[in-house]
Amino acid sequence: MNIYKDYIQEIEERKNQGLHPKPIDSAELLSEIIAQIKDLDNEYREDSLKFFIYNTLPGTTSAAGEKAKFLKEIILGQTVVKEITPAFAFELLSHMKGGPSIEVLLDLALGNDTAIAKDAAKVLKTQVFLYEADTDRLVEAFKNNNAVAKEILESYAQAEFFTKLPEVADEIKVVTFIAGEGDISTDLLSPGNQAHSRSDRELHGQCMITPQAQQEIKALQAQHPDKSVMLIAEKGTMGVGSSRMSGVNNVALWTGKQASPYIPFVNIAPIVGGTNGISPIFLTTVDVTGGIGLDLKNWVKKVDANGNVVRNENDEPILEQTYSVETGTVLTINIKEKKLYNGDQELIDISKAFTPQKMEFIKAGGSYAIVFGKKLQTLAAKVLGVDAPLVFAPSKEISIEGQGLTAVEKIFNRNAVGVPAGKVLHAGSDVRVEVNIVGSQDTTGLMTAQELESMAATVISPIVDGAYQSGCHTASVWDKKAQANIPKLMKFMNDFGLITARDPKGVYHSMTDVIHKVLNDITIDEWAIIIGGDSHTRMSKGVAFGADSGTVALALATGEASMPIPESVKVTFKGDMKGYMDFRDVVHATQAQMLHQFGGENVFQGRIIEVHIGTLTADQAFTFTDWTAEMKAKASICISEDDTLIESLEIAKGRIQIMIDKGMDNEKRVLQGLINKADKRIAEIKSAEKPALTPDANAKYYAEVVVDLDQISEPMIADPDVNNVDVSKRYTHDTIRPLSFYGGVKKVDLGFIGSCMVHKGDMKILAQMLKNVEAQNGKVEFNAPLVVAPPTYNIVDELKAEGDWEVLQKYSGFEFDDNAPKGAARTEYENMLYLERPGCNLCMGNQEKAAKGDTVMATSTRLFQGRVVEDSEGKKGESLLSSTPVVVLSTILGRTPTLAEYTTAVDGINLTKFAPSNKSLVM
Repeated sequence: MNIYKDYIQEIEERKNQGLHPKPIDSAELLSEIIAQIKDLDNEYREDSLKFFIYNTLPGTTSAAGEKAKFLKEIILGQTVVKEITPAFAFELLSHMKGGPSIEVLLDLALGNDTAIAKDAAKVLKTQVFLYEADTDRLVEAFKNNNAVAKEILESYAQAEFFTKLPEVADEIKVVTFIAGEGDISTDLLSPGNQAHSRSDRELHGQCMITPQAQQEIKALQAQHPDKSVMLIAEKGTMGVGSSRMSGVNNVALWTGKQASPYIPFVNIAPIVGGTNGISPIFLTTVDVTGGIGLDLKNWVKKVDANGNVVRNENDEPILEQTYSVETGTVLTINIKEKKLYNGDQELIDISKAFTPQKMEFIKAGGSYAIVFGKKLQTLAAKVLGVDAPLVFAPSKEISIEGQGLTAVEKIFNRNAVGVPAGKVLHAGSDVRVEVNIVGSQDTTGLMTAQELESMAATVISPIVDGAYQSGCHTASVWDKKAQANIPKLMKFMNDFGLITARDPKGVYHSMTDVIHKVLNDITIDEWAIIIGGDSHTRMSKGVAFGADSGTVALALATGEASMPIPESVKVTFKGDMKGYMDFRDVVHATQAQMLHQFGGENVFQGRIIEVHIGTLTADQAFTFTDWTAEMKAKASICISEDDTLIESLEIAKGRIQIMIDKGMDNEKRVLQGLINKADKRIAEIKSAEKPALTPDANAKYYAEVVVDLDQISEPMIADPDVNNVDVSKRYTHDTIRPLSFYGGVKKVDLGFIGSCMVHKGDMKILAQMLKNVEAQNGKVEFNAPLVVAPPTYNIVDELKAEGDWEVLQKYSGFEFDDNAPKGAARTEYENMLYLERPGCNLCMGNQEKAAKGDTVMATSTRLFQGRVVEDSEGKKGESLLSSTPVVVLSTILGRTPTLAEYTTAVDGINLTKFAPSNKSLVM
């Protein structure tokens, strides 16, 4: 009774927050609830029945195990519950999505009671979340001439779990809701500072947009009960910035439909739109939930009589509205015709949103069911010795004779599953690929764990070479929220088979290293495919895709991912980089020059950036590939010379060895296996058996961008442009300005050096600049706080060994202490240097933040409203993004430096240099 009474007390506390009872995932609590159901005189019996039926999480939660076991007792007549008949028990099992429920259904289907076996088989035919242990039982029974097993396998071979689902409606009526103007970050839909609540879906739903917006959505639903609310990014792209399943979950919670009456707060089928469409990662997440994402194109560039784009005084294209989607507009999505209508008026073609594959996701209620269903059909047909009928839409295959392959096309062809030998696929082809490396981060990790439970996965796929669970997004503050969530997450992932930042047994020191940096180190093959639970999963080796927590779970469980082969944009360099410039300036200039070359069109958006870096090792090249998330690219790929790649792999080996030495390897010696694979790859390159990956000379690209280094004459800054009169132009990463724009007078309230965009070289630049300033001025005096968060502990250790950490300690007023980590977020900063714990820190914005209204100069990647800094009542907070030396000098001066001040401060300092490769980087 103690556990149940605690639950009742929690329910009362949640009522004060306007929340329903929290869904049950604990076997202990559900066991007590079951005991109360069995006790006909129990005062809590009626509520216990409701909790059991409607409020228990499915899949592989321990509560699901207890629920399935009790339902089995009822079906077998061992327990009688008048409110739950055997038929209702079977219905409840059918909604439990795998794991213990499948085990129970197989027990019943393969049992001796013919009538029960028939009913169990009927339910099993609708299920797709079966794993080897489940299918092995079916196959074994089939081999022993079990008729029910044969019947189930025949149903699977025919894919009746899909074909017997209701067809998608011919049209859907929607009513529009403008969520905001300009690009809408997933931070608006699921704020980073509320990351701790993401696994509590109802609670987290309260943070979407604003309470006022939530009430407006409810009012629209009341006015239009027969329509779905479509969330829209007016004059922008929906879902930029991060790969948040929680953002889609929130949209579905407020505007979607309940997946099952017996699964609380799991909604599906959200409908979202954007003038410039949906961010690629976000659209994948929408697919996971069987939703719809529309490219509305309701604003277009104005052209004159000659067809030339009309521009304003800032040389920006002027936009014209082609049709209105203001809040409250009723539209019709005609799925049959693949058109969008306002009444009888046809607005646009929306066929891209309703490809055969996307139609399957909508019909099945999400992409997972299709992925698992295809595997199940293939297996059943193979066991039966029959050809699987063509039930699912055939994968789109594009093969162009005589056309070479881009680097990413080569990787996809190498890792493709189910493609006939010798068949070569080009961009646009749909393909299943094996995934080599997977990363889960800590603010989405609990959701990934929930997704794994819901798809009944219990162990990592043997196909995956290595997987890592980070602790970086919650590294800054070891508060009560982190203490409640992180150990639980680390234990689950460690048990599942991942290398974890924190050892559940407490054997090794907790590592809060930035996830992208770790993944960059453990990627030991430039032919690898990497999936990670963060938009900045963009490695300098291999091709990496940021993904939602569900896609990460799918990759962990199956070792596979499905997607079209993306188009690529080739980026090369010419000219010479000036000695006083940092490579971060080249990164920003690439975006600025690309936009200029293509008249404001972002040719990177939704495509792969194939960057011919050549001579930069993995750490430095990562600065470019990491930033491509802000370029709105789907991913990026780095082309390296042989010697450079070997050097990068040797660095990776050394860092993986450090992880091993710290005790982080697991029983399967995954980390040692990565070192062995790296040795093999290095040997292949040295022997010329398999040189470093390069594209073919006759590969075809969507576009080619040539970056002229001679044009980059001063540091470049990405500015959120918070006061732009056009709201849609604020908080994008497309406003890149030279340092001189600020005239040396813009006040800087705080500086931040950290996040995934910096490497050891940046920390050494910081140390050298401090020594320079002291030599020039006699002392180092900060006119604004400088927060420094190294990306990894390895970097801290290397800096200590090389003497640079001692320099940083000398000038710091605070240094992190892992033996006594901060228990509360910092709210005020003094004008001094803070050496913070390795991790994301201010860039994440969920724990530490700058003071409201501050102007922050940061090496970060995030300039979204409210992320690094919130607005004050009288001033908008702004996060300007620049190189390490600009940040350092800005905090020492308390303002932006002039170019003369900057060049003096960096004189003699070893900045990150770059010279284009003088070798051919194509085959």
